[in-house]
Amino acid sequence: MLPESDGGPSGRSHDGPHADPPGSPSGGPPGSPPGEPSGDDRARGRRSFRAGAAWAVLLVALLLTLLLSLAVGSRPIPPAEVLRALLHGGDGAEAGVVLEMRLPRTVIGLMVGAALGLAGAVLQGLTRNPIAEPGVLGLGQGASCGVVLAIALFGVHTLSGYVWFAFAGAAAAAVVAYAVAAGGRGGATPVKLALAGAAVNAFAVAVISAVVTTDAAVNDEFRFWQVGALSGRGTDVASQVLPFLAAGAVLVLVAARGLDALALGDDTARGLGQNVAVVRVTGAAGATVLTGAAVAAAGPVAFVGLAVPHVARALVGADHRRLLAACLLLGPVMLLLSDVVGRIVFPPSEVPAGVMTALVGVPFLVATVRRRAVVAA
Repeated sequence: MLPESDGGPSGRSHDGPHADPPGSPSGGPPGSPPGEPSGDDRARGRRSFRAGAAWAVLLVALLLTLLLSLAVGSRPIPPAEVLRALLHGGDGAEAGVVLEMRLPRTVIGLMVGAALGLAGAVLQGLTRNPIAEPGVLGLGQGASCGVVLAIALFGVHTLSGYVWFAFAGAAAAAVVAYAVAAGGRGGATPVKLALAGAAVNAFAVAVISAVVTTDAAVNDEFRFWQVGALSGRGTDVASQVLPFLAAGAVLVLVAARGLDALALGDDTARGLGQNVAVVRVTGAAGATVLTGAAVAAAGPVAFVGLAVPHVARALVGADHRRLLAACLLLGPVMLLLSDVVGRIVFPPSEVPAGVMTALVGVPFLVATVRRRAVVAA
């Protein structure tokens, strides 16, 4: 009788054809030396490195842009003086410029840029439309309509007074657009939302045109607000819109996981356990609050909500939790950089930030479109 092999009762040796090759770690590719990472591990490492580098670039870009916004203008101030004014205050001329003029302007730009970037990313995800932005539901023109009516009918003539009417106009536009889209078969589908938003947008433009073309005084006052700018905004405006911005940011972050499911289609999202109607209402409500507060604070600033999500998506991918976090950082970078360029391009005059956003943002968006496919989610 032959003795049992060392492989156990079955008589199969560990050195048989099904054993791991000598020197190869279990699960690793045959012939690889012990301890060497597999191809999947190396790929994951490269992805992690690229993701970390992208976040580092975004953070550094935001900090540098904040410093530029405080230091650059018709009167340049050295960065050391800016930091001294922020940390220790002071009653000198340079400290006064930083603390009383540029700091409120920078805070407004930080808030408005973040709000528009978040709103654009959410609306592109909700509608699965790569060219969607806060105007897709008529939010910007609704806010403008609210300001026009505030000037013409209620005699409001201050930025702090415009805030409430602009927010109310944006909210009314969103409610009407969603109510129109939700009627009929299929509910508020992305196509119906876009069409309803276009209709609301056209109606708001018609109301604005009717008022400003028949009242020269209203036209003179409204056109300075309509271009979108950060100058002249004080801490009172920032304190008024901050609660709305915080509430809107919470709503869109709550909807983030549902937006990832919506990107696969409504039926698939339902199969994954998502309530599609709740996701759409939550995301649209958050985008409405963010856009209304941003437009109320700085006027209808264009292009930020369209361009920022595409650039952020190219950096961090399409997962909405990472995408929204990137838009939170990248939106202020684009808006504040546009504002800084507007201060120095035609000194001593300034070009409003709402004009410069398109001029500064177009190269970023064109480069992104040329490098990769543009998707909404």
